[in-house]
Amino acid sequence: MTNPYKSHPWHGVPIGDLAPAVVTAFIEITPSDTVKYEIDKASGILKVDRPQLFSNVVPALYGFIPQTYCKDEIAKLCMDQTGMTGIEGDGDPLDILVLTEHRIVRGDILVQAIPIGGLKMIDDHQADDKIIAVLQKDAMYAHIEDIFQLPDAILQRLKHYFLTYKLNPGKMQPVEIPNIYGKEEAMKVIEASRKDYNHYFGQS
Repeated sequence: MTNPYKSHPWHGVPIGDLAPAVVTAFIEITPSDTVKYEIDKASGILKVDRPQLFSNVVPALYGFIPQTYCKDEIAKLCMDQTGMTGIEGDGDPLDILVLTEHRIVRGDILVQAIPIGGLKMIDDHQADDKIIAVLQKDAMYAHIEDIFQLPDAILQRLKHYFLTYKLNPGKMQPVEIPNIYGKEEAMKVIEASRKDYNHYFGQS
């Protein structure tokens, strides 16, 4: 039967039967947005988080993977991978950026994405991984199987966005990216976030 009501993008949308190899991604913002939108966790409705302060724009479709959560398992994996201590999960669904050649100009949509790697990002002592994926069946990107097959310019653009998107004059930058990881590690991060979700929300 068809659900007569809009499903909550975080809790009501399945991650997909082929996860983690292929995942559903809920897109919040696009490269054409000058405002950062994010999901309101209580209602599932997109809200304005903040205007983009500077001229840098997100270099790919940006959103999250439904039915994931970044908490204990994600924090442990981050500390194991980086050797850092005192890291916590950021308490949000797992972020994802989806590369595509197509000009998609609106968020609040679902896409099917193939994870190829990720950025190990630490934001003020919180694990805030960014999974990098390609749009399924995209003519330009679908052949790419691992993040290290991407041109270095794309990797640098992705890193630059997250290293600068919270910059404020006179304040220290809380964000660091200690490493970039490939597809195999991305699978582990997605699975860890699913374990956290199942533990805290009791769903599979």
